[in-house]
Amino acid sequence: MLFINTRPQDRAQQLTQQLQVTQIPVVELPLLELVAQPWSAELDHLYQQLSHVQVIVVVSPTAVEIGMQYLQQAGISLDSLAHIQWIAVGKKTEQALLKYGFHSYVPQVETSEGMLQLPVLNNLPQGSTVAFWRGEGGRQFMMQQLCQQGIKVLNLVLYRRQCPLQSQQQILHLLPQLQQQNQYAVLISSEASWLNWLALLKHDILLIEKGIYFVLGLRLAKVLGEYRQDHATAFEIIQLESLNAGQIVREMEQVQGHS
Repeated sequence: MLFINTRPQDRAQQLTQQLQVTQIPVVELPLLELVAQPWSAELDHLYQQLSHVQVIVVVSPTAVEIGMQYLQQAGISLDSLAHIQWIAVGKKTEQALLKYGFHSYVPQVETSEGMLQLPVLNNLPQGSTVAFWRGEGGRQFMMQQLCQQGIKVLNLVLYRRQCPLQSQQQILHLLPQLQQQNQYAVLISSEASWLNWLALLKHDILLIEKGIYFVLGLRLAKVLGEYRQDHATAFEIIQLESLNAGQIVREMEQVQGHS
């Protein structure tokens, strides 16, 4: 069974290699690429407030790199943020922060829900401020939850997501292969990537039903479940607790064993 690895190009390699080792055919088709937002007066204004926040939540290695570049642009030293507690969405983001000397808390489940369970957020008094280094459209649920708890949110949108042009072209060559498959598997790691997948298959809706969707976290599984119900389709959803390549390969082997 074909597995479609939709991770961004710079993060897809480990999963692709492990799938290939276990003789699972795999195609890389990134559903998201991240493009930096241009520096602006609004971003500068937000950056000048960072020294007063209690926690900074960083949602991706890309957010680390762009965020640190823009610290220089804003004239803010790393030392001035030494008192702040950092949260990284996952191990890759944690490693990216460590390069700049910042230790961070990492949730066991790499989702908004997982981060909200961290004691560093649970124990914040009302009126505290949490800054987000994030992409356009991301982590809305988490920010809403914090606001409802009386936490002030500083929202730094550092990049936007878009479906890579190369993938929009590649899908034209991949569609005939998918049409020949009884089923295929596809990794969906965010709601934005799911929406891009739907857009890529908009001219061949029946193909959506052939998919077995490996999705990250309960909330995303619910999003796909609602789509399945609303469109009276019957595709399979497999919920992942992380994007660990070994876990994904094990789940895929189990699917193939039952197919």
